[in-house]
Amino acid sequence: MRLWFMGSGRFAARCFLELSASLHFEVVVVPPPKPAGRGLKESLSSLEEVAKVGYGPLIRTRDVNREPTLLDTPRKEWPDVIIVVDFGQKIKEPILSAPTFGCINIHPSLLPAYRGAAPIQRALMDGKEETGVTVFRLVDAMDAGPILAQRRYPISPDATAGQLCEALAREGSHLLLEVLEGLSKGSIREEPQDESEATYAPKITKDEALIRWDESSKRVHDLVRALNPAPGAFTFAHGKILKIWRASIADGICGKPGEIVEIEGGRPVVACGKGGVVLLEVQQEGKEPRDAAAWWRGARLKKGDALG
Repeated sequence: MRLWFMGSGRFAARCFLELSASLHFEVVVVPPPKPAGRGLKESLSSLEEVAKVGYGPLIRTRDVNREPTLLDTPRKEWPDVIIVVDFGQKIKEPILSAPTFGCINIHPSLLPAYRGAAPIQRALMDGKEETGVTVFRLVDAMDAGPILAQRRYPISPDATAGQLCEALAREGSHLLLEVLEGLSKGSIREEPQDESEATYAPKITKDEALIRWDESSKRVHDLVRALNPAPGAFTFAHGKILKIWRASIADGICGKPGEIVEIEGGRPVVACGKGGVVLLEVQQEGKEPRDAAAWWRGARLKKGDALG
């Protein structure tokens, strides 16, 4: 098959690397670099970082639907399939229908559950024990196209969004290879999504990343792992942002929400609305991530002080 690939983020990059071991992409489409950091230096998308060398033409575009490089492509030169993963741009006609088999997406959830930008993070925030990947054909509505294949995947209790992203990228890429083979043989059957079961996973807002210590220890723990590696769940210490990258649940803890009630193995234990959490890895504003024990030794805090 003749294939193109469109994507942007970390999930797209991981899928691309998995698929590139078996497939050749004639064209790779990415968004342009964005200014990032204090110096506003241009930052490449995760996909461009891995696809910029040795993978054929790389096209940067802010709006794929108005990109002349693509729209001026003669009909006979369009691919059999455009694989679209974690792209962040809505694809419209005529691109949707230009490939022989259309535009096909790998989505890290069991659609129609968790349509949208943050399905992995939302599943973890909700404390789900199972998720999966869906390969489906794009239509004009967001993540609503017919399903070509699905695969379930269990979520371990301490899995972070980064770890789950890696696992689902592998599963989704292998599933896509099966779908491509089935399309070439004419053996794939499309199944419509049940709109009555649709749920949504919008992008995480900064306000949602703030830890609310009056919630249960499980809710706090799930938030921390859901937002690792980005954007990071946070609280405040001495009026400065403190990101919590890793934590574990501590049962039988009593105290005011946010209060540092114990020191376990040199690491602070923080009370929640129910139970508590042990801080394992943290990052003080303006500093690098570090073990919570090392942070605690220089934190100028004591038992009984509160975070938040």
